[in-house]
Amino acid sequence: MSRIGKKEILLPQGVEVAVADGIVKVKGPKGSLTQALVDRVAVEVDGAQVNVTRVSDDRRSRSFHGLMRALVANMVTGVSEGFSKSLEIKGIGYKAGVNGSTLDLALGFSHPIAYPIPDGINISVDREKVIVEGIDKQLVGAVAADIRAFRPVEPYKGKGIKYSDEHVIRKAGKAGK
Repeated sequence: MSRIGKKEILLPQGVEVAVADGIVKVKGPKGSLTQALVDRVAVEVDGAQVNVTRVSDDRRSRSFHGLMRALVANMVTGVSEGFSKSLEIKGIGYKAGVNGSTLDLALGFSHPIAYPIPDGINISVDREKVIVEGIDKQLVGAVAADIRAFRPVEPYKGKGIKYSDEHVIRKAGKAGK
């Protein structure tokens, strides 16, 4: 039995889960999310908790058991608390700013970068810090990765965009004579 899959999901106050036609719908104070269920897994709502069980015991059912439980748990956390990723921008002249529904980045290229902010994502900028927030964990991570990919941190001077909890191993420069 999957260690993750057999844990029940406790629902916080104000969160509702509904299962119909192979789709899980989670509604909470921050919004609502939907997820299609795999036919090898069943989701039951028992009052203030949700249980995820597998239909059979074959290999594919076991592999989807923990996955679907984790996805439903992330949906419950997202609609009640939300998710956020924090990015740091380091470098002379590197800056970011939010202009309407676009994130404007100046990262040392010959042109500024205008990144369109997707629906369901909130981006706030505080000097060299960019905070990506939303209720969908997958979308928050994807947007943060897209922003980081514009200028990843280089190991010599540490210039670029990095996650705030990321540790960059610095390299020694040339040993000049």
